[in-house]
Amino acid sequence: MFSSPHFILSTSKTWDGKAVADSEKMQIRFCIRDQELEVGIQGPFHGDPAPSAPAGELEGLWCYEVAELFLLGADGHYLEIEIGPHGHYLIYHLTGIRQISRSISPTRCETNITGTHWQSTLILPLSQSILPFSHANAYAIHGQGVKRRYLAAFSVPGKRPDFHQPRHFASLDDL
Repeated sequence: MFSSPHFILSTSKTWDGKAVADSEKMQIRFCIRDQELEVGIQGPFHGDPAPSAPAGELEGLWCYEVAELFLLGADGHYLEIEIGPHGHYLIYHLTGIRQISRSISPTRCETNITGTHWQSTLILPLSQSILPFSHANAYAIHGQGVKRRYLAAFSVPGKRPDFHQPRHFASLDDL
């Protein structure tokens, strides 16, 4: 999938730092190549109900089964990239914590569910991106009601899941 240097994040713990089984982990990869940001997702499909909207951009995607990648730019701006197993996506450019500047459309978003696993590839033109990226975190959400699970590559503090905490993203130099 990736021909140039890339970064790999695994949602190996819950949002608050508890370890999760290998069978629950999502792998989120990303790289910059040919003036594009390429994001790849691989992991278990938990069978949560699909959104009723057709595949494509979906506000509120975080309410469904989803993988998320947050990329922090050197200027404090960040990208929130959400991808669901049924072909839905949501991409925001934020100028500060929860300060949405604009939504962004990818040039491509492909997803595939095979049995108990799903994978996705999303391509975003760098002209709509924020460079250089300095830090990242990845998350996965699945389940419903009291069985809802919030997983993270790097845990975040708080009494409930809050993924908009750029100060807790990992430096790309450490990945």
